[in-house]
Amino acid sequence: MTGDIKNTIFSTIRRSREQGLRQLGRLARHEQIMLMTLAAILGFVGGGSAIAFREAIEFFQLTFLGFQFGGGNILAETPWHRIILVTTGGGLLVGLCLRFLVQGRHIHSVSEVIEAATFQGGKINLRTGLTSAAVSALSLGTGASAGREGPVVHLGATLSAFIADKLKLGRSLSRTLLGCGVAAAVAASFNAPIAGVFFSLEVVIGHYTLRAFSPIVIASVTGTIVSRAYFGNFPAFTELEYHVVSFLEFPAFAILGVISAFTATAFLRSIAVTQYVVRHSRIPEWLRPACAGLAVGLIALLYPQVLGVGYEATDQALNQQLAFTMLVALLIAKIAATSISIGLGFGAGVFSPSLFIGAMLGGAYGIVATWAFPDLSSGPGAYTIVGMGAVAGAVLGAPISTILMVFELTGDYSITVAVMIATVIASTVTQHLYGHSFFTWQLAKRGLNPKHGGERQLLRSVRVRDVMEQDFETVDPAATMVEIRGKLLQSHHGELFVIDDGGALHGTITLPDMSETAFDTSMDTLLNAEDVSRLHPPVLEPHDMLEKAIRRMDAVHEEQIAVVRNTTSMEVVGVVRQVDVMNAYNAAIMKAHAAERGED
Repeated sequence: MTGDIKNTIFSTIRRSREQGLRQLGRLARHEQIMLMTLAAILGFVGGGSAIAFREAIEFFQLTFLGFQFGGGNILAETPWHRIILVTTGGGLLVGLCLRFLVQGRHIHSVSEVIEAATFQGGKINLRTGLTSAAVSALSLGTGASAGREGPVVHLGATLSAFIADKLKLGRSLSRTLLGCGVAAAVAASFNAPIAGVFFSLEVVIGHYTLRAFSPIVIASVTGTIVSRAYFGNFPAFTELEYHVVSFLEFPAFAILGVISAFTATAFLRSIAVTQYVVRHSRIPEWLRPACAGLAVGLIALLYPQVLGVGYEATDQALNQQLAFTMLVALLIAKIAATSISIGLGFGAGVFSPSLFIGAMLGGAYGIVATWAFPDLSSGPGAYTIVGMGAVAGAVLGAPISTILMVFELTGDYSITVAVMIATVIASTVTQHLYGHSFFTWQLAKRGLNPKHGGERQLLRSVRVRDVMEQDFETVDPAATMVEIRGKLLQSHHGELFVIDDGGALHGTITLPDMSETAFDTSMDTLLNAEDVSRLHPPVLEPHDMLEKAIRRMDAVHEEQIAVVRNTTSMEVVGVVRQVDVMNAYNAAIMKAHAAERGED
């Protein structure tokens, strides 16, 4: 009978366990289905936002100039005063919008998305995102020498964050949906679905995870479908076929990578210097974009190709339609115009300018290389493609996604190795020369480091009250030296907290704190616990974050710290120990890694 009862109990437990596992499996499948559905929806949203942004730019161009920016032929025939009026007036409108409409009084872009993904759990303010996108479109539509990819990424991320917030999703799912919005926006903006996926993972999410990869792919493909349905299936630049003539040409590509690194560093430094000079000037913030518009308009009188995104001039360089002197002149003019546009707040993204600068550099370098070694050169057009990838990858700090994006933008996969070599060399050298990409430099100015963002977020997700213990040894302030020595001998942690009848902390006692009185009994009748205790010991409060606890322990070199209700009453409510802090941190890391792998 006993055996039958035991078998019945075990069978019941086994059936319950199997039912529980099946239920968990169904919940996981439902979550995956929901996530994939949301990814497809965000693909439509991201694709639609990219289309709307491009149309907004064209609307402002037609409104203020009467035509869209081209390769410079139409602009060359436009009266000079109209160009100056449009760029300066547009800058004035942008400055007023930044002053009264946009939070932070600056155009939000990719760095704010990285900050949201890394430090804020995927949260972005909807109003800020929409107004920033509108001001960015106005900037580009009135001649700002910048790119459209940053505002598009921020807009797609903003809409994704809004949907995640309305659905009350957790931090992990919110970050994944943020990546979906970014991937869809990039893919739709450049007709580059593969690059959209890797840009989202490499730049915004910061790592490649199984849980995030599938929905981001779905969003990117959906965004591309939406874009192709509207604009057609065309690459951003003319499809050209280039082939590496000889393996002896690879040293030339490597040298181009080094030169691209110096060019990218000069570009980044020029933006930083411009911002520094402007920040220490007396020009009012709302007037700075107008000054930028005036300066860019003056540059455009000689080189109208610098206005706007600049894809037309980039395409001309790819088709070898620009002379050497023009390539060099446009390289310098674009760096100056973009630095002024972004440095004075009259701008948007940097990816398109990076492609422009890289194309001019690569084209000029290719002309020299072809002249020096005509039998070994693949032609200036091939070097133009390589220069585009090298400079853009170095500026963005995203070599993988940039390589893929250049391939998809040009439709040319025949010189893959050459682009990879130059881009990797350029990115590596730029990191040594400058130490930052454009996005990490922007975050560093705010005191943020995305490399440590995940760790910091884990430390901030756990509070001291979650790890504090109640088993700590106390002693009354009036306790005798004999009593103190006895309690220290029995203490597991070698420390006593001196606490009065009201529970308030007066100090701590350890053998080092007692100094010579630890073993000298001649003064026992004259001293008590309050006399030998260390006054004003370090304390923590229950709501303090784990990050603060670790910093405090490192600063005072102690393995345990008292936790007080507040620093006014100093009432001790517990103790936090280093071993418990590290265990909690390791548990949070394991939980985060499990979530990344898609495990419950």
